[in-house]
Amino acid sequence: MLSLDNFDLALLAALQADGRSTHQQLAEQVHLSPSQVGRRIARLEAEGVISGYRVVLSPPALGLGVLVFTSVKLAHHGDTAIERFKEEILLLEEVQECYSVAGEADYLLRIVVTDLPALADFTMRKLMRVPGVESVRSNIVLTALKREGALPLSHLR
Repeated sequence: MLSLDNFDLALLAALQADGRSTHQQLAEQVHLSPSQVGRRIARLEAEGVISGYRVVLSPPALGLGVLVFTSVKLAHHGDTAIERFKEEILLLEEVQECYSVAGEADYLLRIVVTDLPALADFTMRKLMRVPGVESVRSNIVLTALKREGALPLSHLR
């Protein structure tokens, strides 16, 4: 585990709140100089603590009004079946996230689509046709209470 001091933790919290902050803005928030902020960010990137930067788009603003969590169970669990499933899932743009899980299902997917007919079409024409898929169970999100929260850092203090 990396050694992170209170300045590093404050910097990470500030970046999670606003990844577009300038070094000057961050310096004011964490009480360091902009050059110290720059060096710390470079070190955190090099050490893999900061793995990248991205823009978070609003799905509803782009016409993607339906968010679905789908459990997928595979018919077979050999290396070939799992690799083929992975290859096919990576090609489906509607699948935002895919996790291998323990429990009743083998995988948990986060899917975004425009509407319920699009979900039906995606499920029947794409997801159920992925080789090896035995069953699919979907939960449609009615209201998102918390999305894309910042990672907790308090355990590192």
